[in-house]
Amino acid sequence: MGKQRKDAATHDAESADCVGMSGESASSVGRVFAILGAIGDSGEIGISELSQRLGMSKTTVHRVIQTLKALGYVTQEIETERYRLTIRLFELGAKALESVDLVREADVEMRRIGQITREAVHLGAFDEDAIIYIHKIDADYGLRMQSRIGRRNPLHSTAIGKVLLAWMDPAEAREVLSHVEFRKSTQKTLASAEAVLSILPHVREQGYGEDNEEQEEGLRCLAVPVFDRFGRVIAGLSISFPTMRCGADTKSHYVALLKQSGLAISTRLGYREATAAAEHAAAEPG
Repeated sequence: MGKQRKDAATHDAESADCVGMSGESASSVGRVFAILGAIGDSGEIGISELSQRLGMSKTTVHRVIQTLKALGYVTQEIETERYRLTIRLFELGAKALESVDLVREADVEMRRIGQITREAVHLGAFDEDAIIYIHKIDADYGLRMQSRIGRRNPLHSTAIGKVLLAWMDPAEAREVLSHVEFRKSTQKTLASAEAVLSILPHVREQGYGEDNEEQEEGLRCLAVPVFDRFGRVIAGLSISFPTMRCGADTKSHYVALLKQSGLAISTRLGYREATAAAEHAAAEPG
C-alpha cells in the first residue's frame, strides 16, 4: 500500500510538470498534494512515516507541513506530535460542490427562460467588490454583450449586483460598497454608495433588481435572487434585453419568469420559502 502511494505521488508530481508550470513550481505543487493525500489516508501521521511513505527527505516534508500548518490546512496533535488534516479542506470542497450544484440546477431553468424569451440569461455570484458570471445562455437574436462566464462586472451598475447587495445586512452592504470604485459606464450609472444604498430596500421589497442602461447603453437587465438551503442569497439570475424590445408587458412578463425560475432553483438547492420566512421573522427585533 505504501509503495502504491509513493508511486501515485511520483506520478502526480511528474504529471504536473507537463501542464505548463516551471519544473520546480510543478514539483512543489505535486509534493503538497502528495503529502495532503497521505495525511488524509492515514488520519494521523508523523514526519518520519510521511518521509518513508512518499520517498521524500524529512527536511522537505517538514518544510511543506509547516507551510500547510501555517495556512490552516494541517494541525499537529500536542501529545503525539502527529499531523492530521483540518476542516479547512472540507470548507473548500463544500464551496466547489455548492458551485457545481448551483450551475447544474440553474442550467435547466436558464435554458427554459432562454427558449421562451430568446434573450440572454445570466447567473452571477458575489466576488469581493464585484459580480462574476458563472453561467450564461446566449440570446437567439445574436445580441452582443460585454459578458462571458468568468467575467467580472460592477455591483452598482448591474441588476445582479443590486440583488446581491439588497439581501445583505445593510452594514455589510455599506462595507462592501466602501471598496467599490464608482466608475460611470453610462450617464445613468449610479455614482455613489449612498445612491446605491438608497434603492436597496425597494429592490428587496419588490423581489428583483433592475439595470436600466446603467452598465451598457441600449441594454436593460432584470434579476432575482437565488437562495441556498439556509435562506442566504448565493447568486442572482438575470435576463438581459435591448431597450428597443421592451414593450408594455415585457418587464412584468420577464420578472414573473425570473421569480418562478429563481424559486425553482432555490428549492432544488434545499431552500424552503416558508421556513426561511419564519426564521427571518423570528430574527426581527420586538
